Amino acid sequence: MTYDGFFTHAMVAELQPLVGGRVSKIQQPYQNEVVLTIRANRKNQPLLLSAYPQYARVQITRIPFANPEVPTNFAMTLRKYLAGAGLVALTQAANDRVIWLDFSTRDELGDDLSLRLIVEMMGRHSNITLLNQTTNRIIDLIRHVGSDQNRYRLLLPGATYVEPPKQDKVDPFTDDATDYLELVRSASPDVPLISLLQRHYQGLAGDTAAELAARLSTADPAAAWEQFLAGFDAPQPTITTGKKVNFSAIPYRTLAGETQTFATLSEMLDAFYAQKAEHDRVQQLGGNLIHTLRLHIERDQKKQKKLAATLRQSAKAQDYRVRGEVLTTYLSQVQRGMTSVTLPNYYADNAPLTIALSNQLTPSQNAQKYFTKYQKLRNSVSFVTEQMAQNQAELDYLQGVMAQIELASPKDLADIRLELTEGGYLKAKRQGKKPAKRQKVAAPEQFYASDGTIIWVGKNNLQNDALTLHKAKKTDIWLHAKDIPGSHVIIDSADPSEQTLLEAANLAAYFSKSRASANVQVDWIEVRKIRKPNGAKPGFVVYEGQRTVAVTPDAALVAKLRQPPTR
Repeated sequence: MTYDGFFTHAMVAELQPLVGGRVSKIQQPYQNEVVLTIRANRKNQPLLLSAYPQYARVQITRIPFANPEVPTNFAMTLRKYLAGAGLVALTQAANDRVIWLDFSTRDELGDDLSLRLIVEMMGRHSNITLLNQTTNRIIDLIRHVGSDQNRYRLLLPGATYVEPPKQDKVDPFTDDATDYLELVRSASPDVPLISLLQRHYQGLAGDTAAELAARLSTADPAAAWEQFLAGFDAPQPTITTGKKVNFSAIPYRTLAGETQTFATLSEMLDAFYAQKAEHDRVQQLGGNLIHTLRLHIERDQKKQKKLAATLRQSAKAQDYRVRGEVLTTYLSQVQRGMTSVTLPNYYADNAPLTIALSNQLTPSQNAQKYFTKYQKLRNSVSFVTEQMAQNQAELDYLQGVMAQIELASPKDLADIRLELTEGGYLKAKRQGKKPAKRQKVAAPEQFYASDGTIIWVGKNNLQNDALTLHKAKKTDIWLHAKDIPGSHVIIDSADPSEQTLLEAANLAAYFSKSRASANVQVDWIEVRKIRKPNGAKPGFVVYEGQRTVAVTPDAALVAKLRQPPTR
């Protein structure tokens, strides 16, 4: 599942229809990713350029993203130079994980200006560079790398661009030699064919090399070689789900599992990276939220332990009462200055009871001291019990918000940040001397049942409240995963079909903390029976008379329900 040189070769071919188009919009929604909207063949195509270390790639994406309110310096530079520029070429550097996007535009004086946007997809060294082709000078980069980090290449604005170190390997798509035949003959258990292929040919990741080696080991390696290369010029994008989930430009025979094919490489990558990349983006953008929540959760967990210890201590209250009453009964046998006394405990068949005393107090004062401890502990029981209930409720709430962040998309973070700010967990931003205006809560996500019935899903507590308490009709059906944090789901129907009910239940299970479970219990009930207690936290409601259905969360079904049914 590697975006290697062979996959890059296939992707560059898929993106050729963009050549001749013009850049109509430039956005940098995330730290290491840029989206260029290119108008080509009367269509707007959002081209994602990612220098994210784990998921570096170039593709057309249909996944929605949240654009920051304030553009980054790199985004501003790209807009200055590339807005309206024409894409004149899109090529791959040899068979490497490097793509060149060449643009033609005009400078401030109206003179022709040739620019190159270079996307290097090389793990932690991934980068996106805007280059003046005439001067070979770097205009700007998405990641600045000084000489202290890379002595071979200075990757800073104004520096002369130096290409990544060239490998002494052969480009298999331009080489006419039949060196692979010699490699097949010279392979041995000590030096397997996979290693020989990777040493000789450029752009071969481990899984691709394993697939090629397996095919060359057939009776006719020459035919296998030609067929393998031709496959990347006419790809069959495939996701193989076995012990691991892998993607490839062509079906790999060496990967075991169920296969799913796609119309384009970009469509396949959207399906593959939808959850993985979204999760990492959320972790990156919501870093301060996650940090704040963890601090509050840890604080509440410590407080709960202390309260529990206090409650256990209060169990000794009766022991203090008994000691005080025994002392009072046998007060004449106690002398001032004693540090302890053993008396018969008439609450335990007159068994001997040793009672500690203070030699600074009179016998009567010692007895009164035990009665005071007893009263104090007895009074604390109800207080501590109430405190534990309140603290546990807050802990459950915060853990629920943390679960929502785990399930959130980047655009959902604004609502969660607003909720935590209004709850006093985050400091409110101020505009001058005045507090910032309350932002509008995002609309819930809309899905479509197989019969066309609309289903809404709240993605956070504020959306859940707005959806259930304001948007939904009293006759609509409400669903929620049973006894766990999750989304409120509303079926826009008073009498949905059984299939629609099961599809909505699947959405409720999928957008809950039990997404990875095989069997999730989902409650469903009419909206009119939902009630929110006064002073309750956002997203918290109570209900009675619900019915329950068991479902298994299905990501493929969720993706299907996002699209309106065809008539």
